[in-house]
Amino acid sequence: MLPVRPAKRVFSGAGDFTPGRKRRRCVSSNSPATEAKAGPDLLDSIPDDLVVSILCRLASTARCPADFINVLMTCKRLSGLATNSLVLSRLSPKAIAIKAQNWSESAHRFLKRCVDAGSLEACYTLGMIRFYCLQNRGNGASLMAKAAVSSHAPALYSLAVIQFNGSGGSKNDKDLRAGVALCARAAFLGHVDALRELGHCLQDGYGVPQNVSEGRRFLVQANARELAAVLSSGMTARSWLTLSQPQIPNSNQIHGHGCPLLSDFGCNVPAPETHPANRFLADWFAVRGGDCPGDGLRLCSHAGCGRPETRKHEFRRCSVCGVVNYCSRACQALDWKLRHKMDCSPVEQNDAGDGEGNVQIDGNVNGDNVLVPMS
Repeated sequence: MLPVRPAKRVFSGAGDFTPGRKRRRCVSSNSPATEAKAGPDLLDSIPDDLVVSILCRLASTARCPADFINVLMTCKRLSGLATNSLVLSRLSPKAIAIKAQNWSESAHRFLKRCVDAGSLEACYTLGMIRFYCLQNRGNGASLMAKAAVSSHAPALYSLAVIQFNGSGGSKNDKDLRAGVALCARAAFLGHVDALRELGHCLQDGYGVPQNVSEGRRFLVQANARELAAVLSSGMTARSWLTLSQPQIPNSNQIHGHGCPLLSDFGCNVPAPETHPANRFLADWFAVRGGDCPGDGLRLCSHAGCGRPETRKHEFRRCSVCGVVNYCSRACQALDWKLRHKMDCSPVEQNDAGDGEGNVQIDGNVNGDNVLVPMS
């Protein structure tokens, strides 16, 4: 008779000994037997063109780069389809919002790949980066022009600012008529800054025959679009909408300048969301040189702009305080409404003039602040 083999005793966590049991063999969920029992993966049964269509929708509505990166990390098939040229051409501005502190050669190649795929937002963003940050003026301007030809409003307006200032060249390279034409095209597409810039150009006769009433109409249209954009975002008007000046108790007296839409600087709405390209410019110079791009050059004082000077005394300076400077009348008007109105105070005459057509902020008899050219 064969001897009985004693059961193996195992010490349990509860402090007693229990007989050991034979471990059962587990079948992996990834084994062919399990896959045959569970059936094929549903994603594999969806045609590629349908997946690409879904990814295009996701790319156009992405709120941050992580939304698109997560798709690339899901599986090999989605990673391959997400880099399809059709998907890359639909990426939203926020999906390609690369941070300046994370700029690298791989980020540069990714934007270039999106440009090759036909993304207008990538053309504009990479064009701004190359023109202002990498100082590749010709290539940056050509990328913005590529987007502008396809009616990309921010690219049209940026080219207009370059023409107004003669950026990348000398003072003699200014082309005011070309700047007004580009600005008019962007304004036709509903760009708020272009509408405001064109309105001030018409009021001041800057690059175009003076027409005060027509300029006023463009300013009102810019303010109306600005107000509509904020209201469509879901914010309640009671928390921020105020009149530009107190109401006059006498109802028999006609007054139109108390209406925010009729003010040159519009409603007291919250600051508009900064475009990722402008945010990149501001962060680029903040990381590398503080508030000064170097060599005595200045940044536009409007926090949502980020454009630097490409030569000394390129931007217009406020002749009231002589402290701030702007790349455009639109930036000056917006910064006045958001910040500079509280800080601007007259100073004694100094030698801060640069001879390049500075503009100043003056008050008229109605109490409105308007932009007028210096004599």
